[in-house]
Amino acid sequence: MDLTPVAEAVAAAEAVVAVGARTQWEVGGRAAPAVEVRAPAGIVRHDPGDLTVTVGARTSFADLDAVLAPHRQECPLDPRHPEATIGGILATGLSGVRRLRHGPVREHVLELRFVTGDARVVKGGGPTVKNVTGYDLPRLLVGSLGTLGVIGQVTLRCRPRPVCARWFRAPPRPLRLFRPSAALWDGEATHVLLEGTPADIDAQAAGLAEREAPTLPDGTHRGRISVAPGRVEALGATLARIPGARWCAELGVGTVHVAGDDASVIAAARRAAHDHGGWLLRESGGDDDGFGRSLPNLALLRRIKAAFDPPGKLAPGRLPL
Repeated sequence: MDLTPVAEAVAAAEAVVAVGARTQWEVGGRAAPAVEVRAPAGIVRHDPGDLTVTVGARTSFADLDAVLAPHRQECPLDPRHPEATIGGILATGLSGVRRLRHGPVREHVLELRFVTGDARVVKGGGPTVKNVTGYDLPRLLVGSLGTLGVIGQVTLRCRPRPVCARWFRAPPRPLRLFRPSAALWDGEATHVLLEGTPADIDAQAAGLAEREAPTLPDGTHRGRISVAPGRVEALGATLARIPGARWCAELGVGTVHVAGDDASVIAAARRAAHDHGGWLLRESGGDDDGFGRSLPNLALLRRIKAAFDPPGKLAPGRLPL
């Protein structure tokens, strides 16, 4: 895909911010006013035999999934909103609930083409699964919230799509009994997602009650806590005492989703996260503080920012740099 129009827009502006579907627009810090730039959309190529697909960054996850489905393949990014763009998913770095089985979102990225703050078009990574040479720029950009470059084109690793996927209510310690793709706990019940062939799932789920897929907590104000997996149970007990808090933890991963109808819920959940050695990233609503504490290795982050964005024009306000 031709990223020249994106590069020209970046070069001409004093400040720019990449825009996709705006489904994750409030993650982290709120962007300051800036010229909005949009990456190309569409499928560049899909190689079913090599399990790779290349897309424009403004392609929605729903459109990507529709292309892969007839080939019994998928890319398990699993955003909360299917209309989220691939570029937005990578820029925020928020993994889906199947991270327990498939790994974090950065594991699915093979190659990125992006535009830096001084309007250079840069390629990082390689288009094949076996590529291992060079600096791992794709992982650096994942989760950078558009502050290092405007992602324009992405090559992703695909995986075989499971024949069957079913949710079950499980015992309190399911990870010792199963190999689930996801395990969600809300303080009252544990639910596991099993994927594979029907026979395999039946064998693993003997004696368990099947149920509909659980939904993540929602509300005007949402956050995502990262904590050591071994601290999830204690953190859950603390969150349960916050009035109005709705929460759900990903067991074995250490991600805890929390939501409420008032900003005070996120403020209290952030204090709880800090008390248990974790931190909370605002996903929507909340106050003006998206992170709650200084970023680690701030001096190094500023050096990286200066190398990729010398004019300091990319996504002002998204990261507290």
